[in-house]
Amino acid sequence: MPEQSRTRPSTPAKSTRDRGTSGDAGRKTTTHLGPERAARTACDWLQSFIVHRIESVCAVRRTEQGWCVAVDVLEVARIPDTTSLLATYEVELDESGRPAEYRRVCRYHRGTANH
Repeated sequence: MPEQSRTRPSTPAKSTRDRGTSGDAGRKTTTHLGPERAARTACDWLQSFIVHRIESVCAVRRTEQGWCVAVDVLEVARIPDTTSLLATYEVELDESGRPAEYRRVCRYHRGTANH
């Protein structure tokens, strides 16, 4: 099955502001974006694009460009639950914490030990 990928123009984050001092005029400064906030931002943003239920965050890692958050999503609910179809999506955030893109990296059955 082909991977899904979507990008969206980013809007300025609330955490980015211009400094008022003359020595820093024109430069941007960002507030610290930790892994917990990156995960929360990624989940909120991803949920605005997909209709499926987010199950969990399975990984958060710092990258040179910002953050990469892996999110598990329930795509097809089945009975028994162990046969439900899930997918892992990666959400890329830039250095300011603004979401840049997401893509589905794999699909698997809930009962699968290694996906």
